Amino acid sequence: MRDRCMLLRRARVPCEMEAMDERAMWEGISTAPYERALELAVIEGNRVHPLIFACRRTPSGWVNDTTRERVVVHPTHWRPWPSKD
Repeated sequence: MRDRCMLLRRARVPCEMEAMDERAMWEGISTAPYERALELAVIEGNRVHPLIFACRRTPSGWVNDTTRERVVVHPTHWRPWPSKD
């Protein structure tokens, strides 16, 4: 884990990103698909934080996947929301 954290630092990604990388690789937000449950990550200050709820990209912006309420967020990364299997 220490080596991975060092690699993340070299890539100018805070070590907190390590905790986010347990299931699937994160993708750049520009490649996020529309109309699909996604886990989003945002950068706040110098830290990367995954959102705790699924979001969905729509033509008019991001919405909470469950409530369909608009989410004002500027995500930087995405990955598929984990299935309930």
